[in-house]
Amino acid sequence: MRSGVKVAIVGGVFAVVAGGVGYGGYNLYNGLTGNSSGTGGASQATTKKSGPPSAEETETAAKEFLAAWASGQGAQAAQLTNNAADAEPLLTGYSEQAHVSDAVMTPGPAVGAKVPFTVKATVTFEGRSKPWTYDSELTVVRGVNTGKALVDWQPAVVHPKLTKGTSLSTGEASAPPIKAVDDNGVELTKEKYPSLGPVLDALREKYGEAAGGTPGVELAITSADGNVPAQTLLTLAKGKEGTLPTTLDAGVQAAAEQAVKKYGKASVVAIQPSTGEIRAIANSPADGFNTALQGAQAPGSTMKIVTAAMMMDNGLVNGPGSPVECKPTVSWMGVPFQNLKRFSIPGATLGQAFARSCNTAFIKPVKPLDDKGIADSALGETARKYFGIGLDWQAGITTVDGSVPDSTGAETAASYIGQGRITMNALNVASLSATVKNGAFKQPVLVPRSLDDRELATAQPLPGSMAQSLRQMMSTTATAGYGTATSAMSSVGGNKGAKTGSAEVDGQAASNSWFTGYADDLAAAAVVESGGHGSDAAGPVVAQVLRAG
Repeated sequence: MRSGVKVAIVGGVFAVVAGGVGYGGYNLYNGLTGNSSGTGGASQATTKKSGPPSAEETETAAKEFLAAWASGQGAQAAQLTNNAADAEPLLTGYSEQAHVSDAVMTPGPAVGAKVPFTVKATVTFEGRSKPWTYDSELTVVRGVNTGKALVDWQPAVVHPKLTKGTSLSTGEASAPPIKAVDDNGVELTKEKYPSLGPVLDALREKYGEAAGGTPGVELAITSADGNVPAQTLLTLAKGKEGTLPTTLDAGVQAAAEQAVKKYGKASVVAIQPSTGEIRAIANSPADGFNTALQGAQAPGSTMKIVTAAMMMDNGLVNGPGSPVECKPTVSWMGVPFQNLKRFSIPGATLGQAFARSCNTAFIKPVKPLDDKGIADSALGETARKYFGIGLDWQAGITTVDGSVPDSTGAETAASYIGQGRITMNALNVASLSATVKNGAFKQPVLVPRSLDDRELATAQPLPGSMAQSLRQMMSTTATAGYGTATSAMSSVGGNKGAKTGSAEVDGQAASNSWFTGYADDLAAAAVVESGGHGSDAAGPVVAQVLRAG
């Protein structure tokens, strides 16, 4: 497509302008789609085409679509996509619900079947108007049934931040704006701390009114079911901000943002063990899904913190000095499990096996119930009883609170090393470390409980000897020459401990890198997708955050 071609409303009539020549919208639209009655008699039968659209077809299909859309003909534009039923509400809503007018759409050169374009428009509501500019992209594909070149329908065509189930709407904001501040009164903005964008949107939706503000007039992305917080795209009239206190720490948050930026997909959370207060939340990419709080991924060997607690709670071992077998491989109900590079530790103790992350040592001592061992539900019971995993956490915004379901067969053995059906996120795993450091679970919170008097989840304190044993093993892992976390934690001072992990994911060449640790009264956990060993990628992320505390 020629660069500089514009799709616009000129004098109230849609036009495409190229080389200074304008064409009336009605004639252009009908000419491009072939829907004009014309004067040439009956249409001729054409052969259904196949294969990818040609460059000419891509240019024409994109131009037709943009022409119909910009002229306010949402229903007609929808027919030029491969999913008219889903496309029509968003395309017609562009003018009717979002109140967008005077759209000028400028396509860039096509890159294969993809056509980028820039939108310059005006948003008007109840006498207030403001210009609005953004970039988007469409892809042209071959229609399966018709063989015609059509726009491949995705909500992101209309705006890159739109997803399935969301739409554009202009009007009074669903909640007043907030001025979120950290525990020292420092203002927290999505411009300075990009990862907090989704968090601040959620906090505004829930606590904006309680914070004492009044709503303004905005163009926003909203969801029909209300499960996605409204995301402001353009403010036509500012509301009055209410101040909302949070538990975050601006310095720790800044370190977390910088740490995850080094990786394509990563997340980290920091918690104060003595209070459960969340000090930092960061994701890469920053403006996507909040994986740090709502992810659900296998935690790998960080789960050995809970498995070790289960083993002690059920009398299988007494503490770090208990002898265990760390063989290269072990079989559970006929299914083999092995250590990294099939290493072994002759005459191993539990503390050594924990520090070197020996898989077989955390499977071999546990026998299935039908072999006079412990129940398949024991790990989940320990996770809930002492660590609060799987309970209904009330942090102040939506969180996914970990899952350690009952299992059967070899899946039970896999769960002991953080695989199988176990799922957690950085918040959950950071809470594991925080619980060990504090000796008792403190449910993570992001805003003071006094704001809404919500009921927090509770768990039993770790028995004294168990807490001491876990701290000793995590300390060894972070400080001993053979500890898998020693290198990553070498730059961290204070009373410290850590645990590494890596989790295999089907269809992924490299495992996810996990790491959790604490230093004095700050705990953190990170996951880096396809990052490999825990100390390689997630370890430096956690260390950077702990140093900031």
